[in-house]
Amino acid sequence: MGLLVMILGLVLFLGVHTLTTQRELRARIIGSVGEGGYKIGYALASVAGLALVIWGFASYRATGWIEVWSPPTAFKHIAVALMLPAIILVVAAYMRGRIYTTLKHPMLTGVKLWAAAHLLANGDLGSIILFGSFLAWAVFDRISLKRRADAGGPPIPVGGPGNDMIAIAVGVVAYLALAFAFHPVVIGVPVVGV
Repeated sequence: MGLLVMILGLVLFLGVHTLTTQRELRARIIGSVGEGGYKIGYALASVAGLALVIWGFASYRATGWIEVWSPPTAFKHIAVALMLPAIILVVAAYMRGRIYTTLKHPMLTGVKLWAAAHLLANGDLGSIILFGSFLAWAVFDRISLKRRADAGGPPIPVGGPGNDMIAIAVGVVAYLALAFAFHPVVIGVPVVGV
């Protein structure tokens, strides 16, 4: 049951995020419900999808774990190492500097690294579906960005190396908080010292 709820959440969450790649459909929806209605619907669908993913995955882990393969311990260490640049890249999407201008879409690169790292470290069916879905979505979204004619909004100013230093510092703090507090407490899986 938990796995099905998680899949429903993924369809909702990633589906609404994929809607942004369908520019004509998105424009028609905005035309019929307005910009505000679109944003409210987008936010509600995203939150509902994310809640279903979290609840479904937690339920699956508690009651329906299905082992597909057993990752070597080295893969778990690689995953921990990959998470630092993944988090820095996600932060760099908002603290735009040289990292942003070099990668163009550091958020998607960070999501791909996050998903790939978790696929390396987890060999159960639920994790493969969850992280594989996010990896596939990030790859699809990046490819679609190359084909979009419009930028999707006003340009956001890009700073210099100072923004990169802030992104790295915030990324390191977030990485430590996720590794030492969030992951073991909220997810229930320690990642350091395993």
